[in-house]
Amino acid sequence: MEFRELECFVVLSEELHFARTAERLYLSPGRVSQLMRSLETRIGGRLFQRTSRSVRLTPLGERFLADLRPSYEGLADAVSRARAAAREVTGVIRVGFLATPTDVVTGAVEAFERRHPDCAVELVEIQLSDPFGMLRAGRVDIAFTLLPVDEPDLVTGEGLNRVGYRLGVSVRHPMAGRAGIDAEELASVPLIGLDGPAPRAWRERLAPSVTPSGRPIPRAATVATSQEGVTQVALNRGGMLFCTPTADYHKRPDVRFVPVTGLPPSILALAWVKGAETAVTRAFREAAAGEDALVA
Repeated sequence: MEFRELECFVVLSEELHFARTAERLYLSPGRVSQLMRSLETRIGGRLFQRTSRSVRLTPLGERFLADLRPSYEGLADAVSRARAAAREVTGVIRVGFLATPTDVVTGAVEAFERRHPDCAVELVEIQLSDPFGMLRAGRVDIAFTLLPVDEPDLVTGEGLNRVGYRLGVSVRHPMAGRAGIDAEELASVPLIGLDGPAPRAWRERLAPSVTPSGRPIPRAATVATSQEGVTQVALNRGGMLFCTPTADYHKRPDVRFVPVTGLPPSILALAWVKGAETAVTRAFREAAAGEDALVA
């Protein structure tokens, strides 16, 4: 038996008027009539006596109401308490981040914790080679990712930053001393790519197979994490593209990070599973986009 039918029955027994019942329940009068016909079919008897001028309970309806009300009120209270709990921003939220806890990530966490001191943030690193696996498995509640995301089961928020790329190369690489390079020059640099289950579009964003004009870019090794990538770069086994904040984080004496022009910007945003947004994840998204969150 559907809760909506019982709710409609109780409200109609109080109002004894289909239009007022519909107004209270944000339904149409026709939907109220439909619910009552369905309930009467389930019961096997008439619960209301209807005329053109009045609506009143039948003896069966009065008896059913008397028996139902204690249980209905307890159920309604339970639903109300559950709804209130669902709106609370308490407990723990697990937030996934890619490769580096940049200022965007730490700024969002700090802004959220200032707004909601009763909720703790647990940061979980997500591998570059599997950007959405933890979200889908429920191991994180929300995750920082790169836009655009073309995954039908995921939803993304607005962009939180917009930064350029740098090419990581060994200090022994011919481009190590350059002040900058154009994206077309990547055609001469074997790029380190990603292994694992990352979607093709994701791999292409982090290690494009062609330059903007369509010239092929040679491939080097594949890695699962940015740290693995930096190590391969230091060994002069290829170059690897990093967004500027990640490049700054991974600075080391045996690697040079050369600015690259001519590529679309790297845009960080939050993603979550469609239909799984909660009050807590919504609050985190709002804090990340707020004025009190640091954006790099």
